[in-house]
Amino acid sequence: MEELLSRIAHCVEFGKVDKAAPYPPDMKGLDGANELTRQALDAGIKADTILKQALVEGMDRVGKKFSEKKIFIPQMLMSAKAMNAAIEHLKPYFQSGEVQRKGKFIIATVQGDLHDIGKNLVKMSIEGAGWEVIDLGVDVKPEKILATIEENPTARIGLSALLTTTMQNMKNAVEAIKARYPASTVLVGGAPVNEAFCKEIGADFYAPDPQGAVAFLNAI
Repeated sequence: MEELLSRIAHCVEFGKVDKAAPYPPDMKGLDGANELTRQALDAGIKADTILKQALVEGMDRVGKKFSEKKIFIPQMLMSAKAMNAAIEHLKPYFQSGEVQRKGKFIIATVQGDLHDIGKNLVKMSIEGAGWEVIDLGVDVKPEKILATIEENPTARIGLSALLTTTMQNMKNAVEAIKARYPASTVLVGGAPVNEAFCKEIGADFYAPDPQGAVAFLNAI
């Protein structure tokens, strides 16, 4: 059991999606996250154990490497693909309630901003840490965020902006959220955003990188 979980975590860490995937070159022809997760379930390993001891472990390593600039966006995206391949096998267990997520996280790129790479990196890191992520996409109006919070009142919220011209829209979104749901927890991030701006607009946390967002969520 331990060996299978370790191999799945390794596949997530290095972005080995499945046996047919040529990446990474030193794992060519070997089973990937897809096959190994199926094998683990067939061997009787619980889905919750696979999530916590393989996927979360693998993504934690990836997040730390990214924070330390030992890997970059392409490697992160390959790890995301490997994790998603494994998650597909676990979805029935999420839906049945057999596997409990840590909580819900709503994420969106604010109105007027069409950039999604940063958002997607945070999304997959948080999902890989055991949270259920509700991705609203890009160019999201405050009304849509508010409606989603209404449907998921315990969810934490993450807002992303890459353009300085959309920072005002981030402020508008935070103000709208706090006005209707003052107890909500809002994380913000993106290239032009910093700690001072986070405090200025009334958000709860500034995440400079995906691992920072994961650490904050896990701490609360």
